[in-house]
Amino acid sequence: MGRSKKFMYNSITTALLQVVTMVAGFVTPRFMLTAYGSEINGLVSSILQFISYFNLVEAGLSSAAVYSLYKPIADKDHDKINRIVTAAKHFYIKSGFIFVGLVALLALCYPFIASSTVLDQTSIFVLVLVLGVNGSLEFFTLAKYRALLTADQKTYVISLASIVYTILNTIIVVVLSTMRINIVLLRIIALFSIFVRTMILYVYVRVNYHFIRYDVEPDYAAMDKRWSALYLQIVQTVQNASPAVLITIFSSLKMVSVYSVYNMVMSGINGVMSVFSTGVSAGFGELLVKGDKVVFKKAYRDFEYIYYFMVSVIYSITLVTILPFIEVYTKGVNDIQYTSFIFAILFVSNGILYNLKTPQGMLVIAAGLYRETRIQSTIQAAILVVGGIIFGAKNGLTGIMFASCLSNLYRCIDLYFFIPKMVTQMERKATLKNIIITISMIIVSYFTAPQIIKFYPVSLITWVVYAACVSIYCLALISVFHIIFERENFKKILVRIRNMKGK
Repeated sequence: MGRSKKFMYNSITTALLQVVTMVAGFVTPRFMLTAYGSEINGLVSSILQFISYFNLVEAGLSSAAVYSLYKPIADKDHDKINRIVTAAKHFYIKSGFIFVGLVALLALCYPFIASSTVLDQTSIFVLVLVLGVNGSLEFFTLAKYRALLTADQKTYVISLASIVYTILNTIIVVVLSTMRINIVLLRIIALFSIFVRTMILYVYVRVNYHFIRYDVEPDYAAMDKRWSALYLQIVQTVQNASPAVLITIFSSLKMVSVYSVYNMVMSGINGVMSVFSTGVSAGFGELLVKGDKVVFKKAYRDFEYIYYFMVSVIYSITLVTILPFIEVYTKGVNDIQYTSFIFAILFVSNGILYNLKTPQGMLVIAAGLYRETRIQSTIQAAILVVGGIIFGAKNGLTGIMFASCLSNLYRCIDLYFFIPKMVTQMERKATLKNIIITISMIIVSYFTAPQIIKFYPVSLITWVVYAACVSIYCLALISVFHIIFERENFKKILVRIRNMKGK
């Protein structure tokens, strides 16, 4: 199967997964809020963010394993593949036991960190353990399959298995929350859905990679980028988990719930954007190890253009529709105020900055430049943590999200200079032009869309209609601009998409 065909499969299934994940992400918290209230919703969100820090015990294993598998997969070197996969499996098992220990420690400490008026300390202890089991299973079952399939540009298999898991998990949570079953018991029953995903991947790998064996001599040297990759993972974990953790410390569980609702929206949007980047790093990694610079530069130029085009469309729609959605979504939940113009601006700005660096960040992974970016990654993490503490102590969620924006802005500037120098050897002018156009289109869309679409949604159905109208307007506006001022780039992308369908 060619690279374009794999990209198409990966994109379609990732898009489907993101649709399912978004729907599940909107449905599940809504049922949790109405059944258990903001405090329980905030409690679960806070615990999950604490647990996500423990994924650092993976220590860059996934990135190192994927990178080390690019060449042997391209060369069809089955012996090398087996040795790397076996080494990864051994590391994952050791990391899994450390993860379990950290979850047990959190279960002992968390009841004293966050006070709840709804659950007693014993229930909170058990809830932490149950929520930690899901992450533990990732280490012991799923991880070794994910690395192999990602390196082989077959993330569509992972996506399909995850779709089944997400649907099953959502059904369990919705049905049991409607029955007002105890939250701890609900989370225990929901664990069964992850076993289904693991079984699907296990069967697929056994059938399609019949040469895979785990009894060979492990190639630990192939994982030498593991510790350097850890830095990149620290940044990603800090970026995702710090806000909820800092809010838990400086504010309240109800404010964590407010954060989780806005973050739910932005996670869905970032999920949509991941449709255009998932699996791409493996394709670029293959081109880099083959040394095909001409094809690499053309492919990257086209990818960067279309990615920024989609950022401008998706985030224009998001900026216009997020507050009406929050208002409709939290209707009837009156224990804390959810709608806030400042929150909306900060969350969307943070999302834009995060995605503006994605094309360059993807090349850091594709080229395995983990060691070379350690200092920058450390600075990015420090800006968020230190800034979050300084601004969060005084301004709560507003200050923490401002620090997150500063963190992503720094990384955008850093990668803008770093990637052309170290990887692409291309002029920065085209990237800067794409960024300026993207930000300009988002601003223009935000100020003009409400002038064209003159009604305000008051229910979920009217919001869907409103969002559809906004989407059509933003896509038309931005497309017309590109047809007029970026005609050649726009035509190249249309040709690439048409060729992709024909392959």
